[in-house]
Amino acid sequence: MASREIWSLAGTFSTWVKGFVILLILSVCASSLQAREYEAEQQRLDKFFPGASLSSAEGDYQVRTITKGDEVLGYAFQSINVVDIPAYSGKPINMQVLLDPQGVIVDAYVLEHHEPILLIGIPEQKLHDFNAKYQGIRADQRVVVGRSSDSNAVTIDAVTGATVTVMVVNEIVMRAAHEVAVSLGLIEGGGNARPKIASVRQDVYQPANWTELTGSGAIRRLHLTRGQIDEAFKGTEAEGIDEATAQTADETFIDLYAAELNPPTIGRNLLGDNQYRFLMEELKPGEHAIAVLGSGEYSFKGSGYVRGGIFDRVQLRQFGDIISFRDLDFQRLNDIYLDGAPRFSEMAIFIVRESARFDPGSPWVLELLVRRQTGPVSGVFTSFELPYQMLEEYIERPQPTAEELAAIEEANRPMWVNIWYQKTFQIGVILAALGLLTVILFLQDTFTQRPRFLHWLRRGYLVFTVVFIGWYALGQLSVVNVLTFVHALFQDFRWELFLSDPVIFIIWTFTAATILLWGRGVFCGWLCPFGALQELINEAARKLKIPQYELPFAVHERLWAIKYIVLLVLFGISLESMMMAEKAAEVEPFKTAITLKFDRQWWFVAYAVFLLVINIFTRKVYCRYVCPLGAALAIPTKLRLFDWLKRRKECGSPCQLCAKECEIQAIHPDGHINANECHYCLDCQMTYHNEHKCPPLVNKNKRKKRDKKAPASAELIPVVQVVEP
Repeated sequence: MASREIWSLAGTFSTWVKGFVILLILSVCASSLQAREYEAEQQRLDKFFPGASLSSAEGDYQVRTITKGDEVLGYAFQSINVVDIPAYSGKPINMQVLLDPQGVIVDAYVLEHHEPILLIGIPEQKLHDFNAKYQGIRADQRVVVGRSSDSNAVTIDAVTGATVTVMVVNEIVMRAAHEVAVSLGLIEGGGNARPKIASVRQDVYQPANWTELTGSGAIRRLHLTRGQIDEAFKGTEAEGIDEATAQTADETFIDLYAAELNPPTIGRNLLGDNQYRFLMEELKPGEHAIAVLGSGEYSFKGSGYVRGGIFDRVQLRQFGDIISFRDLDFQRLNDIYLDGAPRFSEMAIFIVRESARFDPGSPWVLELLVRRQTGPVSGVFTSFELPYQMLEEYIERPQPTAEELAAIEEANRPMWVNIWYQKTFQIGVILAALGLLTVILFLQDTFTQRPRFLHWLRRGYLVFTVVFIGWYALGQLSVVNVLTFVHALFQDFRWELFLSDPVIFIIWTFTAATILLWGRGVFCGWLCPFGALQELINEAARKLKIPQYELPFAVHERLWAIKYIVLLVLFGISLESMMMAEKAAEVEPFKTAITLKFDRQWWFVAYAVFLLVINIFTRKVYCRYVCPLGAALAIPTKLRLFDWLKRRKECGSPCQLCAKECEIQAIHPDGHINANECHYCLDCQMTYHNEHKCPPLVNKNKRKKRDKKAPASAELIPVVQVVEP
């Protein structure tokens, strides 16, 4: 008993020691990463602002002011504090952005990223060179990676092989720079993608009462009970503070109404003719008046408001911009002249100034901020929204030009949609090629009866796969895609992550469909660029009469297991660290040979060349024994619905012709085809239909000739007898 207790204590102690060591390693790594980030930040600051000092981080965006003496030189911030946009890896890229006092980008530099193509493929310097192009661009300009129909947009060329990543970088830099520049007052709020500002029609007026205006939506309402407020603070530090009882939960906390007063039908009916006229005369061009009416225990103006300050309980939001109200924007509203209107404890008119670029024709939101005190000076805020949309009959919209409409549409599209537009040529060609392959697969019996034509068609398709799909469109699938997909299923699945690369997405979709119908062989034999490169090289070697070597089938069959072991190891590593798994996935030579076209460090190139050299003597050694992607595709091949490859009862016993001719040894000695290993080259089907090559067909034809009966009425040949003299 004592022995078991000692061993239990020893095990517990060992566990604690292991945990402590792991925490120590993680803390050291985190400290090292922070030190590298700090060093990179300081180097960039010293480069563009030598001798300048840096303030502490301030505000929601943690912006630091760059000064030299009393002069403000610019502002520095990290994008992770402003926007959280996942890149191709599924994780955000963190960048340091420097702005000058005019809202112009001075520098944009990557501090941290997890992009696999940059970790183990394209040199990181290319990304830094791309980011350098943002220098001199204003934060309110529109920047497009690649081409754009907007002639006013600034265009930047993408980084070959990392188009998706740099498009994400573009969105991060410009959105973060715009948000920070607006918050600092360096540029005006709003974006270039907003429509032209509509105007309020002054010639439209109809008498109306309270019920008619609220019923039509001209006046909007937000009603909150004490119970709803308590619910909003659940899970925060303010939970349980000033909560309502069961009897008071349904009591009104605030009954809030809002309306835009510029349209005569609303303003004149609500304020009366004289007060409405005085208000409109005070408003400057581009200014709008918003009426806010409230009753209940909560004041939307607040008791802490002081002259010169900002109303901290109500604000407007439009196009993502926040419009706050100061004392100069406030007018007291003493009474309203509208039949059927309820009594209000407080009423106010807030003026939206012209600088806000407020558009009465677009939706806006009145935000009510509710604060609960959690300490002497601390508190928790939560907000409630009152959405408002002006009735179409009260406004007149300017007609945008076709170019403006196109620019608005393009700017408002999700990023992955813009990427698809950028790659329309590649998408069209690949869809046509996949359509041709589908025809070949469905009509394989017809094509295999014309072996010479099919051989040349297949060679041409393999050349297309290497040159266009691989080297041009960068459509080489990888086991990293499989691992990313599996992790996304159990963590945070988002279609945008997979749609961001249209070529990869289309080929993956087609591969998934063909696995169910034909098995993994369609991808491995027709659509894998590295596999196609191997096959073409081996084909040339055979034409040159280079000797070919095959392993005994028993050894070959056992070597199949290697690729499944590689897959399991990579998957296990990915559970610990996806970044480590991406590096371990370098067992695939795809990035070296296809994505980067052998433009890489010598050891990666040597590995890829080594595999291609072996392939000269033995066809597709890597595909058969090592490829983890092939193993991943072979697993769902068990679910294929049809068996399209035809066999005869003589196949395997006694005939072994197809098994000997199969260049990847996917046909067992007993004659059956292993769909997990078949690359769907269709050579065995060409032999199956060849009456002069397939032994069962040859024997069948011989029997037909041997068993053929003599003609029923044979003609007699006259015989002439010669008599000797």
